[in-house]
Amino acid sequence: MASTAVDDYTVAWICALPLEATAARTMLDKIHPRPPRIADPNAYDFGELNGHCVVIGYLPNGIYGTVSAASVVSRMRLTFPRLQFGLMVGIGGGVPSKSHDIRLGDVVVSKPGKKHGGVTQYDFGQAVQGGQFEQTGVLNQPPLALLTHMSRLESKHISGAEDAISELVSSALERDISIKEQFSAPGQHTDFLFHPAYQHDDKKQDCESCDKEELVSRQPRDTKAPFIHYGLIASGNQVMKDSETRDRLAQHYGILCFEMEAAGLANELPTIVIRGICDYCDSHKHKKWQGYAALTAAAYARLLLLTIPACLTNASVLKTEGVRHWLVSLPRNPRFVGRQDEIMKLEELLAVQDGPRRVAITGLGGVGKTQVALEVAHRIRTQDKECSVFWIPCTSHAMVEQAFLNIAQTLGLLDVKLADAKEQVKLYLSSERAEKWLLVFDNADDTEMWLSANDTTPALEDFLPRNDQGLILFTTRNQKLAMKLAPFNIVRIPDLDQETAFQILRKTLANENLLKDNITAATLLEHLAFLPLAITQASAYIIENNISLSDYLALLQEQEQDAVELLSEDFRDPGRYKDIQNPIQHLNRSASDFLSFMACIDPRNIPQSLLPFQTTKKQRLDALGILNAYSFTNSQGTEINMHRLVHIATRNWLRNNKIFGHWVQRVADRMQDVFPDSHHTNRGLWREYLPHALALVHDNEFIEQQAQHHGKPGINLLESGTME
Repeated sequence: MASTAVDDYTVAWICALPLEATAARTMLDKIHPRPPRIADPNAYDFGELNGHCVVIGYLPNGIYGTVSAASVVSRMRLTFPRLQFGLMVGIGGGVPSKSHDIRLGDVVVSKPGKKHGGVTQYDFGQAVQGGQFEQTGVLNQPPLALLTHMSRLESKHISGAEDAISELVSSALERDISIKEQFSAPGQHTDFLFHPAYQHDDKKQDCESCDKEELVSRQPRDTKAPFIHYGLIASGNQVMKDSETRDRLAQHYGILCFEMEAAGLANELPTIVIRGICDYCDSHKHKKWQGYAALTAAAYARLLLLTIPACLTNASVLKTEGVRHWLVSLPRNPRFVGRQDEIMKLEELLAVQDGPRRVAITGLGGVGKTQVALEVAHRIRTQDKECSVFWIPCTSHAMVEQAFLNIAQTLGLLDVKLADAKEQVKLYLSSERAEKWLLVFDNADDTEMWLSANDTTPALEDFLPRNDQGLILFTTRNQKLAMKLAPFNIVRIPDLDQETAFQILRKTLANENLLKDNITAATLLEHLAFLPLAITQASAYIIENNISLSDYLALLQEQEQDAVELLSEDFRDPGRYKDIQNPIQHLNRSASDFLSFMACIDPRNIPQSLLPFQTTKKQRLDALGILNAYSFTNSQGTEINMHRLVHIATRNWLRNNKIFGHWVQRVADRMQDVFPDSHHTNRGLWREYLPHALALVHDNEFIEQQAQHHGKPGINLLESGTME
């Protein structure tokens, strides 16, 4: 192929370790140069095998597990829109048993069964009565086109498929002598399988000195070729190094192999998992087998692609009508807790046959709207085998257009251009052939994007499909917009209660020693306003810096700027978008002015009479309505309460835009105009205004201005009036 583009690549070959990627490259027919238009942070190699254009994706060095794999594949799906399936190829831990004589260097391939799709996430589920662990959810299985060719390859075992793998391994080692030492097969005398109760002594470098009387007795094999085993592969976020736990789980579920990444891929991209066995999931050392095991797994992947004609990776074959689609850019949150009332209400609204076709989730930014929508999407996927799910992040026009294009390509709509994708997807999803679907618009906050059309950009609302079998779910901070997009069908996500907030803190910290001081934990959660995103952010900072809850709380309480810096700390979270805009930018002038004004005084019990009156009554009501709609404020009667973290964030925004001093001066001038004298008839107003006057005059910015403008009547009168 003279030149390749991102649209040419149809097969994703995922590697968690550098040695796995090295083995993968040896199996390619050709190496391709890097195509243009790749801007995501993933690292890739490119090549061709039997006419298939293959992109090899790397996981971040040292960061393994299901979430890491899901993040990498999510970005791959956006960069390579015509990917049809994935191969997760590398090393894993084998589970030898009487029915499966698994040995080091053998290959285990994921194969669907009656209750699974070939991969199970053994550490994701719920505790049930009696101390048992019950798995929840089912992971996706590979497409039929892959499974039929895998069956064909399996049928060849009796005619020497294992020998074919040995030949591929030998050829690879002969072609590249630089890998021969690390990837050649170790001697069979180093393949030690010990009884489960016998533990390795960590002081020893290898197992040469382990008690050989503890070895399991096994018959020698007639061939040195690796065996291929088909069945269930267990995936989790921790390395399995306990032989007794290995055998207990394997016996219960029928597991042949343990590994750490596959569960993160299964629901992101249809995937077959291929693992070369490099250890037995016990405490013993077998690192010298890793290179050879990676090479045998890569050899099987090559054999599989050699059996699949390149034409089968065409979207028109694998993406046919009647096939359920899953195009969700964020992985499921394994730490999700709470919100059961809201989820139940959403499920009821979405399940009613003649019910609303549009539903909106609203609430303050960071309160967990995206996570609730994500959990609902995954539950629908598990419970309804006929419903496709599509996810569109609405953080920018460019992100929306790219998401629509990805949906068009996933649906098999041929030759759709970026500019036409929204209209084509709308037409398809509005037709009967689309069958059942759920379309999620996440972070639908920008009123102009949705409702205001211009010469170059039509309103996004014009592209919403209508279909009795289709459902649309919005998440938005903007309750006014929610009422226009999904009138009266709104589920509001409130602030968390202390018990649920504590559960989130417990799950994100994953360290019981840090949670022994319940009083400190409760105080910290109160300072974080029980906001899930703030709790997650705080946990990330605590873990990364190895500090205690009390240390973090002290930093948070010390002064406002410390709180701003702590709550602004970035952290790696695959459940967040990196380009979310500050919603303050979307407010109208009056709402922005009110928010800026309230950021300079006490955020609690703000009298409406204290606010500046530069607007008409309708403009005033509209502005306060917008602030309430974004959950920035909560109006009760004639008083307004501002969310504490919104108060901090707004002050920080004003400072960053170098207008905080301007607003302090404006508030001081307003306070001077309305603050009553000391006559006893004004006591009611005194009680209302005094906390806000004190908050202003004790602010560092006000003190600095007072020093610069000493003698200015407004400021001096304000200070003397509040101090009488």
